[in-house]
Amino acid sequence: MTCKALITWGGWDGHEPDQVAEIFRAMLSEAGFAVTVTDSLDCLDEVAVLNSCDLIVPVWTMSELSRERATNVSEAVARGAGLAGCHGGMCDAFRDNVLWQFMTGANWVAHPGGDGVRYRVKITEPEHELVSGIDDFDVESEQYYLHVDPANHVLATTRFPTVTWFHSPNGPVDIPVAWIRRWGMGRVYYNALGHKADVIRSAPAREMLRRGLLWAARGREAAIASGESFDAFLSEGNHF
Repeated sequence: MTCKALITWGGWDGHEPDQVAEIFRAMLSEAGFAVTVTDSLDCLDEVAVLNSCDLIVPVWTMSELSRERATNVSEAVARGAGLAGCHGGMCDAFRDNVLWQFMTGANWVAHPGGDGVRYRVKITEPEHELVSGIDDFDVESEQYYLHVDPANHVLATTRFPTVTWFHSPNGPVDIPVAWIRRWGMGRVYYNALGHKADVIRSAPAREMLRRGLLWAARGREAAIASGESFDAFLSEGNHF
């Protein structure tokens, strides 16, 4: 059966969401996915469509997301749809929506020095399938400082401070660059690279993202094979 992917893009133009969406579309098409691409959030009203997806890829820096739409995505992922994305398009999206931040595993707070900072990406789990064979590498881009969920399974990090700023007196810290996590039956993948499309057009960033998208899309299959069900994750009460 052909896997289905939904890519929705928009928001701040500075992150070149149309070009990033095209990179993701090409990756997934090459892997045999049936890909739907839209520049509207109206697709998030279509519960049946979301639930039928193997993968949902948001490319929306900032913008606003209603509680209802966030809930629709959350429940689709909890039912096994994968969620994967990069940079501001996923973890600087919908800043007022705490459910989105909980599901994705972080929210952006700063990029000291702005664009053009040269920094090192360190692979922290070199044996993991999503980064195996990828060595540490340098990037010249925005270095994302994120407030992250400690439950994330971190695959790569970067060290701050690279640029002196108000946070510098706190000393050196490692901030995650790429991670995976679970959300009900679903899998979530995030990579902080991708301020401009050219950052993720080539290896190693492109390869990390390609693997991450495909990994996230296999979540429902893996959950079913493990005997998991959506109902097993439900409990009473409002959780956000």
